Amino acid sequence: MVLVEKIRGVNFGNWLVLEKWMHPELFAGTTAEDEDELCRQLPREELVRRLTEHRDTYITKDDFLYVREHGMNMVRIPVPHFIFGDDPAYCDPYVPCIEYLDRAFDWAEETGLQILVDLHTAPESQNGFDNGGICGVCKWAQSPERIDRVLLVLEKLAERYGKREGLWGIELLNEPISEQLWHHIQDRYLPHDPQRATGSDFVPLSVLQDFYKRGYEVLRRHMEESKAVVFHDGFRFDAWFNFMTEPEYKNVVLDAHWYLGMDLGSNLEELDFMRTIFHDHAEKLKLMEQVHPVIVGEWCLCHDSQSKRERTPLQEELFFRLVGDAQLAVWEDCSGYFFWSYKLISDPAGWDLRKCIERGWLPQNLTTGR
Repeated sequence: MVLVEKIRGVNFGNWLVLEKWMHPELFAGTTAEDEDELCRQLPREELVRRLTEHRDTYITKDDFLYVREHGMNMVRIPVPHFIFGDDPAYCDPYVPCIEYLDRAFDWAEETGLQILVDLHTAPESQNGFDNGGICGVCKWAQSPERIDRVLLVLEKLAERYGKREGLWGIELLNEPISEQLWHHIQDRYLPHDPQRATGSDFVPLSVLQDFYKRGYEVLRRHMEESKAVVFHDGFRFDAWFNFMTEPEYKNVVLDAHWYLGMDLGSNLEELDFMRTIFHDHAEKLKLMEQVHPVIVGEWCLCHDSQSKRERTPLQEELFFRLVGDAQLAVWEDCSGYFFWSYKLISDPAGWDLRKCIERGWLPQNLTTGR
C-alpha cells in the first residue's frame, strides 16, 4: 500500500461530464435528460458554443485555489470516454474536452493539489444513469469492442498524464452497475429512445473483474507504482476482498460511493438511527482496509431539499452540521474521501461544497477541522 497522506478531496462534477439536475439551463430548448441526447438535439454550432462557455467558466484556477485554501489536497475529475475526440465511431456527436484536463493539471500543480482522473462514462454506458451519459441504456459490457475502446482511452490518459506531478491516480470506470441496482432503477432513468435501450443489462461481475485486471496492466505500462490504479466496487463492496491484491498488484485502491445522508428525514431524533448506520459502514471500511486502501469517491450531506423546509433555520444548521461531522468521522476509517460535488447550480438552497462550508455544515478547513 503506497498511500501515505489522508485524502481529503472534492469532485469537480458536471464540468466535463454533464448532469442535467446540476445545471438545467445547459439543456434549455431541448427535451434531453442526458448529455448524449443533448448533443443529438442541439445544432452543432450551438452545442459547441454552449459547452465551450460552460467549460471555460464552470471550473477555473480560482476553484483549485479555493479547494487548497480549505484544507483539501485532491480533486476527482470525471471525464467522458470521448474526451480525445479521436474516433468518430465513438466520439460523434460529442464535443471533446482534453484541453480542459490539460489545464486542470497545470492548475493543480500550481496550487499544490493532485488529481484523480475518473473515467466517468463508456460507449453505450456502463450503468444507464444520467451521469453515465445515456439514461436507460447499459450495453457497454456486452461488447468486447466497446470494452477494448475504454481500455484504449485509459491508455491514452496514462500516456498523457502518467508522469505528471499532479497525477495521483486514474480510476478505471465510474459506477459499473450491479444486477440488483439495475433492476431497482428501471423506473428512474427512462431512455429517450426505447429501441436503443433494447438489450440493456447490468455489468456481470466476471466481466468487470476481467476488465479491471486488463485495465491495471494498461495503466501500469505508463504509470509508476507511486500512481494509484483505482477501481469502483460496482455496488458490490463485499466482492473485492481477494481481488487484485499484493504482491502481484501494487497501489490498487477501491472506490465506494456511499450517500449515507440521502435518506434522512427532517427530525433530529433520526440522528441516533443515522449513527447506527454510519457505525456499520465504518466497520466495513475497517475490514476492507486490511486488504485494499479504500476511498469514498462520492458522498454528500443530502440532496433532499423538501425535507429541510420542515426545519427551522436553527434546526437545519444543527442537523446538517451533525450529519457532516458524523460522516467525516466514518471516513476517518478509510484512506480518504471526495465530496460530491464542488459546484451545484440547480438547487437555489445550495448543497454543494462551497455552500456547505459557508453555512457551517462542513468545516472551514477539512484538514484541521472547524
